[in-house]
Amino acid sequence: MKNNITYTKAPQCSIIIRCYNEEEHIGRLLSGIMQQTVKNVEIIIVDSGSTDATLSIASRYPTKVVYIDPKEFSFGRALNFGIRVATGKYIIIASAHVYPVYNDWIERLLAPFDDPGIALVYGKQRGNEITKFSEHQIFSKLFPDQSNFKNDHPFCNNANAAIRRDLWEQMPYNEDLTGLEDLDWAKQVIDKGYYISYAADAEIIHVHNETFLKIFTRYRREAIALKRINPHEHFNLLDFIHLFAGNVANDYYHALHKKVIWDQIIRIPLFRLMQFSGTYIGFSQRSEVTRSLKQTFYYPNGRRHTANPSRDRDRKQIIDYSKLLKEDINE
Repeated sequence: MKNNITYTKAPQCSIIIRCYNEEEHIGRLLSGIMQQTVKNVEIIIVDSGSTDATLSIASRYPTKVVYIDPKEFSFGRALNFGIRVATGKYIIIASAHVYPVYNDWIERLLAPFDDPGIALVYGKQRGNEITKFSEHQIFSKLFPDQSNFKNDHPFCNNANAAIRRDLWEQMPYNEDLTGLEDLDWAKQVIDKGYYISYAADAEIIHVHNETFLKIFTRYRREAIALKRINPHEHFNLLDFIHLFAGNVANDYYHALHKKVIWDQIIRIPLFRLMQFSGTYIGFSQRSEVTRSLKQTFYYPNGRRHTANPSRDRDRKQIIDYSKLLKEDINE
């Protein structure tokens, strides 16, 4: 694969990718970045102790790799670490296990910044054929097909987002949170009078093939963080029962409509049980988050798998990953 990113001038944006053993996914993301209509970008890999082929794959692309001690890792700290060495005016944040659907992903993600009142832009997320049914439902709810370019609510997601670097310099990410550093940062900029923008056309595939235990862990750590960000928030046993029952019923309705109900009859309630029990226990936590618990949150065992995107906006803009990855292998 040829390097089509040039550095003849300061990059328009810097892409920060946090990595830990992402050999199954990182090549697809980097290949997708190389196909973007925006060429003048800087790619920074923040690695926290990968022991697989992640860094070997990354070395095939024009990336800058920086390292963070796994013992010191948090999502916010890794982002701050990467942004400090970045030189772009805008900072794009992407999970290592996502990949863009279209070749104008970066262009669409940066477009709302034409409005100086926009501090953060986040894009659409969808799953693929290995994504759990309930996760598909969550993606559809949180990331609708219609854009909303001026939100005064702090919801966003750093799996697919962009921020203004000058605002980050005033307000770095909180390094002590166990998650939701994106929501915490968005809350701060909204308090300063800025807006959050949702760009539905800036679409990525988010490969979230987690075990049910990992789903529980994810929602637990996010609940711990949310409680710290918004101390007035609560999630009691009645909330658990109400939300579990309501979401299972809703998922069953959609599964029946899509004629996959029998395939999902056990998986749907199991997913929702892990989601809301993790949230309930996270909100119930009273003690300080220990280092060993952080290790459980950030470095669970297991591997993810990936597949090709299936979106259909404009065939000319869809990235053909099967061809790109074959070129990478043959080089």
